[in-house]
Amino acid sequence: MALRISHLSVDSHDAHAQSHWWSEVLGWSEDPEDPNLPGHEECMIFSPDGRRRLLFIEVPDAKAVKNRLHLDLVPTDRSREEEVERLLDLGATQLADHRRPDGTGWITLADPEGNELCVLTSELDRPDPYAHLVR
Repeated sequence: MALRISHLSVDSHDAHAQSHWWSEVLGWSEDPEDPNLPGHEECMIFSPDGRRRLLFIEVPDAKAVKNRLHLDLVPTDRSREEEVERLLDLGATQLADHRRPDGTGWITLADPEGNELCVLTSELDRPDPYAHLVR
């Protein structure tokens, strides 16, 4: 049996605000035929090719502990440091710095609702070790 992931769901206090923040971060967009509006309890965004999706779902619970799942992001058109600065300007918070002297490593941030994400070394600074998996 084969399965594929339809989308990743993220619990949110404000699904609309989170969908817009992450759209800005990733360069993704909402479905123009089903736009995300303030007050919507579910807001989905799509990658430019429409194949990857993030769904933000409003929940009443506050985030209490570290996420069990988070996104690791790789900058494609700028350095890791430039990307981190952009995300901080968008409202992210820096949680930890795991950069190494050789330029590898990552920086851990949190989105406006406290969900962790990591920014890895830029594609400009290293080859993609998983490029052989892309079809």
